[in-house]
Amino acid sequence: MDDLAVNIPDVALIIEGGGMRASYTAGAVVTLLERGLHFGCAYGISAGSSHAVNYVSRDIPRTKASFVDLVRDPRFGGARSFLRGDGFFNAPYLYGGIAEELAGTDAVMAFDFDTFAANEADVHIEGFDWDTGETVPWTKAECPTMRDMMLRVRASSTMPLFMPPTVIDGRTYLDGGLGTSWGILLDAARRDGFERFFIIRSQERGYRKKPLGPGVQALFRAAFRKHPLVAERSIERWRPYNALLDEVERLEREGSACVFYPERMTVTNRETDYAKLQDAYERGYAQAQREADSWEAWLQAGR
Repeated sequence: MDDLAVNIPDVALIIEGGGMRASYTAGAVVTLLERGLHFGCAYGISAGSSHAVNYVSRDIPRTKASFVDLVRDPRFGGARSFLRGDGFFNAPYLYGGIAEELAGTDAVMAFDFDTFAANEADVHIEGFDWDTGETVPWTKAECPTMRDMMLRVRASSTMPLFMPPTVIDGRTYLDGGLGTSWGILLDAARRDGFERFFIIRSQERGYRKKPLGPGVQALFRAAFRKHPLVAERSIERWRPYNALLDEVERLEREGSACVFYPERMTVTNRETDYAKLQDAYERGYAQAQREADSWEAWLQAGR
């Protein structure tokens, strides 16, 4: 496959998060890998950070398994995991334990850190410091070991309320989507000098986030009364996120962005039903296969 690879140093790959909606977008990431479309940097937040590191490790089976097959593992999560403090999604296991247990094996969920480290492509992921409100970026430079990398992917993926916060070097982090990139790392890619963007969205075209209802707002303020910045960002996030979507659509109209939108998103960010996730993956993969020729045409047109 690598003999046929196309290196794309001048286009940023940007992958939106969305929890288990990443089962659908996994089909797009797998298609990029199958086609040998190798971007110079993969930008991802939350579930998009898992896609980003799997993409840079060139691991097709793990890309799919991370958001589909893994739910069959009894340690994946659920109510018991939540009650014992590990989160509805068992964060310590999913972003560390499983990779360390399987290191050096041929298991699908074993992470190929050697390929990740040797790949010239970089990654950019972000977390949100719940004490200071700072958006903290991480690249491969901050990931010299698999444990360093997985801890940062976990931090970026730590959904408020559903997962316990992640501590790195004495600082405590939650989902990077609460930061100033608002879930799609367009501004980060621009700061790195990119002017063209291949963006994988996890919501349908035209989607816009609605404000949280009064009851949910009260829940966030109560749950994070000692960390009010978390509640504030969660409640107000819909405004800058929707403005960002307007900007993505503008770039698409101008030809500066090629955007993959799910045709129909049928799973939520907290879906754990294997059959539904498998169906989402298959539909995402089929859609990506239909669109891949147009992706390549867009990439070629800009060269």
